[in-house]
Amino acid sequence: MPQDKTGESRGFSSSKLAVLRKHPIFSDLDPEAFDQLCRYAKYSTLKRGATIYSKGEPGNSLVAVISGTVKISVSSSDGRSAILNLIGPGEIVGEVAVLDGQARTADCTANTNCEIFIIDRREFLPFVRSQPALAMKFIELLCTRVRWTSDQVEQVILQNLPGRLASALVRLTEKHKLEPAGRTIAVTQQEISEMVGMTRESINKQLRVWAARNWVRLEHGAIVVLNIEELRALAEAGGDEGD
Repeated sequence: MPQDKTGESRGFSSSKLAVLRKHPIFSDLDPEAFDQLCRYAKYSTLKRGATIYSKGEPGNSLVAVISGTVKISVSSSDGRSAILNLIGPGEIVGEVAVLDGQARTADCTANTNCEIFIIDRREFLPFVRSQPALAMKFIELLCTRVRWTSDQVEQVILQNLPGRLASALVRLTEKHKLEPAGRTIAVTQQEISEMVGMTRESINKQLRVWAARNWVRLEHGAIVVLNIEELRALAEAGGDEGD
């Protein structure tokens, strides 16, 4: 867990607290309860590549992302890695181990320069027990995580490369609620390859085919979705592009 904490909640700007407030988990908390939660939050800035926590470590804290993106991933002994999720501003991560008291199930890394809040489990669990509605919100969040994981497993098992890639782009677009005029996904082709379980070369080849059709536009470190309807239809068809 990062140690470069730079202040307590009383020193945070209102804009940073507003990011936390907008999360569906915390949006319905009454002002007094939210102020109490903020007193527990510790602020930290991270450089890209910094480890937030590692698989197998004790789940001692909840992490809320204020700016930037964090990566949830697992790796094998031979150096292969798979990205399970990308967590952006206003999202939280680490809730599973915090709630059940078991070890972390994956690695969590700063995928870009980040600002985060860290809330210690020893303070967070009593707070959740004092807010029954909050406990229900966490049940809903865990159900969302299970559905996300189930969709990923289904795609890897049942879909071919075009279907997996289309599903990933649609999922990332919808997850971050990107507007039609600005569907820019800040993700590299290597990261996409680790999300769908295919080589970067295969990903690049398929993206170039779609770029020629004006479905996507390739930028440095990003993919711009131009025609999500075609990608969604391809994902729903399992990747069968027909002719």
